[in-house]
Amino acid sequence: MTAGMVRWCVTGVIAMMMAGGTAAADEAARAKATFAGGCFWCTEAVYAQIKGVHAVTSGYTDGKVPDPTYKDVCTGRTGHAEAIEIEYDPAVVSFEQLLEVFFATHDPTTLNRQGADVGTQYRSGIYFHDDTQRETARKVIEKLDAARVFPRPIVTEVKPATTFYPAEAYHQDYFANNPLQPYCQAVAAPKVEKVRKVFKDLVK
Repeated sequence: MTAGMVRWCVTGVIAMMMAGGTAAADEAARAKATFAGGCFWCTEAVYAQIKGVHAVTSGYTDGKVPDPTYKDVCTGRTGHAEAIEIEYDPAVVSFEQLLEVFFATHDPTTLNRQGADVGTQYRSGIYFHDDTQRETARKVIEKLDAARVFPRPIVTEVKPATTFYPAEAYHQDYFANNPLQPYCQAVAAPKVEKVRKVFKDLVK
């Protein structure tokens, strides 16, 4: 799979939806997107560098225990996914473009794991905030699967956004504050560099 193939597929979906009049061209000045793609240190670092993104918060979503801690979530028993909540300007970067980055920077075909990170808290998920996001995510996944961009079917869950609990303060801006931490060097840094190379037009 190449990031270029992801972009090609998602761009086709964008054109199709705009032609059908379903693109959210008149969205409010700020919108939210919630994604889970493994360790939130990585996903936060990836989106922090995208134009039009005003804030990225690491946290926990789609669980059954209120106000979970990192220790709670790591047990895998709360049902939460490590996730990020993105606040963005859709006039600058679209939800579809955010999805391009999402699918190009993690493996959406491995259930409940990303590399060495294993557990339900590391699942791949798109938690939509409106019907347009839901339909866009569905169409993008269908197109990526049909084009066999990945060697296996996509297992990313697409579900309504529920309560998002921000993670502890030390998790916020983790990569920016700890660039030399071994995990950041081994896992987060390559993802950040990939975005800078492949998505030059989207980087701040």
